[in-house]
Amino acid sequence: MKIDLSGVWQAALDACKAETVPLAYADVIHLPGTTSAAGLGPVNRECPEGYLTDEHEFEGYAWFRRSFVVPEKQPHALLRLERTRMTTVWLDGVCLGSRDSLCSAHEYSFEGPEAGEHELVIRVSNVDYPTKGGHMTSKDTQTNWNGVTGEISLTLGETILRNVNITPRQDLRSARVTAEVIGGERSLALITVDGWGEMEVPVADGRVDVIFTFTEQPPLWDEFHPNLLTLRLRVNGAQETVSFGMRRFGAQGRKLLLNGREIFLRGKHDGMVFPLTGYAPTDVEGWLKVMGTAKEYGINHYRFHTCCPPEAAFVAADQLGIYMEPELPFWGTVAAPGEEGYNEAEQAYLIREGFGILRSFGHHPSFMMMSLGNELWGSPARLNEMLKGFRAFQEDKLYTSGSNNFQFVPQVLAEEDVFCGVRLDRERLFRGSYAMCDAPLGHVQTTEPESVRDYDEIIAPAQAVGKQQAAGKTLIQFGTGVKEVEARTADVLLPGVPVVSHEIGQYTFYPDFSEIDRYTGPVKARNFQAFARRLREKGLFDRHEAYFRAAGALAVECYRRELETALRSRELSGFQMLDLQDFPGQGTALVGVLNAFMESKGLVTPEKWRSFCAPCVVLGRMERFVLADGDEISLGVMVSETNNERNHSRVTCSLMEADRALRSVTVNVPAAQGRLTDCGRVSFGRVEAIAPRRLNIRLELEDGTWNEYPVWVFPKNMAKITREGIEANGRSIRFVSRLEDARPGDVVIPEAGGKRPAEYCTDFWCYPMFRSISESMGRPVPVGTMGLCIDPTHPALKGFPADEYTTPPWYRLLRHAHCEVLPEPADMAAEMIDNVERCERMGVIYRKNGVLHCTIRLWEIAHEPEAQCLAACLANMKE
Repeated sequence: MKIDLSGVWQAALDACKAETVPLAYADVIHLPGTTSAAGLGPVNRECPEGYLTDEHEFEGYAWFRRSFVVPEKQPHALLRLERTRMTTVWLDGVCLGSRDSLCSAHEYSFEGPEAGEHELVIRVSNVDYPTKGGHMTSKDTQTNWNGVTGEISLTLGETILRNVNITPRQDLRSARVTAEVIGGERSLALITVDGWGEMEVPVADGRVDVIFTFTEQPPLWDEFHPNLLTLRLRVNGAQETVSFGMRRFGAQGRKLLLNGREIFLRGKHDGMVFPLTGYAPTDVEGWLKVMGTAKEYGINHYRFHTCCPPEAAFVAADQLGIYMEPELPFWGTVAAPGEEGYNEAEQAYLIREGFGILRSFGHHPSFMMMSLGNELWGSPARLNEMLKGFRAFQEDKLYTSGSNNFQFVPQVLAEEDVFCGVRLDRERLFRGSYAMCDAPLGHVQTTEPESVRDYDEIIAPAQAVGKQQAAGKTLIQFGTGVKEVEARTADVLLPGVPVVSHEIGQYTFYPDFSEIDRYTGPVKARNFQAFARRLREKGLFDRHEAYFRAAGALAVECYRRELETALRSRELSGFQMLDLQDFPGQGTALVGVLNAFMESKGLVTPEKWRSFCAPCVVLGRMERFVLADGDEISLGVMVSETNNERNHSRVTCSLMEADRALRSVTVNVPAAQGRLTDCGRVSFGRVEAIAPRRLNIRLELEDGTWNEYPVWVFPKNMAKITREGIEANGRSIRFVSRLEDARPGDVVIPEAGGKRPAEYCTDFWCYPMFRSISESMGRPVPVGTMGLCIDPTHPALKGFPADEYTTPPWYRLLRHAHCEVLPEPADMAAEMIDNVERCERMGVIYRKNGVLHCTIRLWEIAHEPEAQCLAACLANMKE
């Protein structure tokens, strides 16, 4: 018998944390839910800019009371509270105990109460956690809510089953079935898997633990075929039904293998951001919606940052074929006994949490990996002990000691199955972007756009240099602040396990202020409101939509470069992107092509995104996208494929201008020998350009899978550029450095000394957070800009192949330019977009007081065709 205890409860809030059960309850609340969603507690008047605002933020004890009726007495009772904080429970005034798990359900087992009416009191505390809790309790993500957000039920009976688990064995013809049985001694357990056999075994010491053998080979589970089976366990009158899938997950060298086939993780970070409620849903439909959206964008993997989602998330992932990696709610140092910082109670808690996660969710086939925490430091030996214990408990998963542990001096521990990081030493970088405080920066931030780079030589260098990384104390970025840690000496690292790149991307988008009205629940976007006020004060609010589109288009291209580099890397086994969606905390990091609600921003379609993030991607390898008249257009062609049921025979490569195919070449796809197949090189010959041309290379497989690469071709000798000026089309234009020295027709190129450089790439994560961290560490502050916002119709750009945002022809131009801060509006042709903390108006090409200004030092790149083209446009500009 199960009694549903959801519904209306009496409520009392106590910020003073009195230990006595209250007599009076002034409020009511509907549970499951949170105090904030119910509007309980004082209104929060704060306006933080670094994260969303919980309108009824409450920290302390929340007391909930209700009565219920037991129809008849049963020997045993089990109270279940799914997804809550730290709880203490009283039944009819008698304390039943306390639970403190943040990740798994709270269960209270006790003698069944007598028939009749009873009073249940639950105290939920969201303060003084055994650990800081990472994103389980952070204001930056799902808020530090108080309440119970999932199932609230009381099960009564002679026998009660719990923690029913089924783990596939390596032979894929059998599985280990375990369960805990309350009140079922000297009973028989009947195990049935529909259509695949049944068996009967005795219950021993309150447990079922048996190997179930299938009558024949069951269908296997993966992202392409998420086949699910149903197990029924019956003991006396009690029955539990569990959905599961058969799969074999492991590694062979640096390759991840699922059911014997190489896979590649196309992952996203997840901090359980759900802005409508401030907490993660516990219904399957809620998770099917967001994970279904992620899958539309080619995602097959979720890494949960210092958090574990509820049961419903695993159910949804099982159905969709998503590979899940929960993580212990910890971000800090794991010291060994006797070492500085050793915290025995905290470590014991984290170990209990890990076993609780495995026990609660381990039967889900989607649960494939587990991490001990985020960016951990401390004792490798202690981390190894934890890994060994978890693997012994459930061996069908792969375990990592953490995400980006030991940062600048990473290690692959003896007991870990996967290495998740960003570098193999300070210089061996395998992602495209980094914060200034973690310099050197990545290739997407510092190099000309291309599509040839991969990480193979970085991960597995042909010849390892016998060097060591220095030991000693070092400052690191830790969350939104700074921390000093002890770095151990380490030999050059050659990982022998699969390598997955951690939190790649983090490219900044501009705020979309139309989102503000979407926050209709207890969480409000007061940070967005503050940004909008600042823009109005600076006279820039009317530019925000153009900034949003231009910065967003550039950020999408940065993500494309990032993801394609990962896909081109044979030695890499996956990536974990930060992020597909915005991260509304830690300074307000708008880093997603989707907003925090997992909704499209209208910047890229799922179809376009999947052209470079999908099970099958056809890749072009080009050294440059900007060419000159007479240059050969050629590229290498590769196919990245993880669905071995798809066979490809040819790639059609077309050179397009507008919608017209200029030339087409077909290349054969050799028989696959792993995920990546090299199809050779394609040449379209030499291309002429008497005027600037924008071409497009389209690569298409016979099943319709496609990818495209834009190419710009410029005429040669369009202008002669010197330090003094420009000669083009019979006109001579003089450069001057000051407005007061300008004559009609001159171009002012202001002095660059001490001014902000003009960066091609958009900012990393968010400027406020990393400005503060860099200042605290005494390191250079990030530039903090977000690419160009361009008016292609401006007279200064007539004849230049400009879009509304930064494209490869601007790369070398911007490397030789600075941003001119303008206190007053100007007639902008190309302006640099600033971050919303600083909100400066910054010109690159603009007209002020009727005089054309250009901050690009054209004479430094006088031989480049795009510089000559721009110079000719400036010379031809009509006043």
